[in-house]
Amino acid sequence: MSRLKSKRQLITLLNPRSPISEAYRSLRTNIDFSSIDEKLQTIMVTSAGPGEGKSTTITNLAVTYAQSDRKVVLIDADLRKPTAHRTFILSNRWGLSSAIAQQCSIEEAIQMTTIPNLDVITSGDIPPNPSEMMNSKRMTAILAQLRSIYDIVLIDTPPLLAVTDAQIVATKCDGVIMVVNQGKVKRDIAKRAIQNLENVNARILGVVLNNVKRRASEEAYYYYYGSQE
Repeated sequence: MSRLKSKRQLITLLNPRSPISEAYRSLRTNIDFSSIDEKLQTIMVTSAGPGEGKSTTITNLAVTYAQSDRKVVLIDADLRKPTAHRTFILSNRWGLSSAIAQQCSIEEAIQMTTIPNLDVITSGDIPPNPSEMMNSKRMTAILAQLRSIYDIVLIDTPPLLAVTDAQIVATKCDGVIMVVNQGKVKRDIAKRAIQNLENVNARILGVVLNNVKRRASEEAYYYYYGSQE
């Protein structure tokens, strides 16, 4: 487990019995049951602004899915401020940008982690045109290929209000989870971020409220609620 010692601790791996780990499992369960008639396979996680915990949320969610014996791939599609290679201590020589630019195949960009059932595609080199890459036919083809290989495809994107990348990726996914830091983001900003998703007809599965104080013995709590029809 020494390979997983990084700035972003995977609490679902290091302390699976903690209340926060249980909250991540509840998030996974709510996602699974949020759709009856359609299969939710490609899921994007984003936030309104930076520093809200979206990357921490998606990495721990990926672990919980892997722990449920499903084959999972986590894609770092934040081609501006990537983090997955540091979280999992992986090489970032080849990644998503490399595969889109056809510098390597998507199979060559996939890296195994020390966690059973969990693979990662890092960002690759930071390109000059991330939005165009996300909007490319090559990106659509890569996601289709990954859907045929994995049970769950999780995509980490830049914040919604910073750039258009997340809106573009949302149109290619089965559903979107938005992470909101309750103590940091104002309600009107969160509403504006959700409106950006609605503008592209993205399917919003729900919102994760980060850093909600629960009890004196618990530092933070992640809560999920389904989207209202």
